[in-house]
Amino acid sequence: MKKLTAKEEEIMGYFWEKGPLFVKELQAFYAEPRPHFNTLSTIVRGLEEKGFLGHEVYGNTYRYHALISREDFSNSALRGVINKYFGNSYLNVVSSLVQEEKLSVEDLKELIRMVEGKQ
Repeated sequence: MKKLTAKEEEIMGYFWEKGPLFVKELQAFYAEPRPHFNTLSTIVRGLEEKGFLGHEVYGNTYRYHALISREDFSNSALRGVINKYFGNSYLNVVSSLVQEEKLSVEDLKELIRMVEGKQ
């Protein structure tokens, strides 16, 4: 899956939360000063070229919709981080979280219970 810029991720967030949108509707979600319509339109077309959005024709305009779910995107991004920074080792990720005290022994026990419950 291709990577997204921060602005592209932000825009995808609107499609994931709101569903199909026209660029004009997307523009309305921004506070003043709103991004220019053409700027948003260019980013949206780029997201379509990357395979993240599709569109339906409505007269002389397009309504765009997400082709990739937030969950699929998140999972892909997580796999990328684990591969890049943790040598593709999920054990290294957990170990790092424990060392940084972001994950407690109780959290680990709960995780083990969850895993054992799925088997």
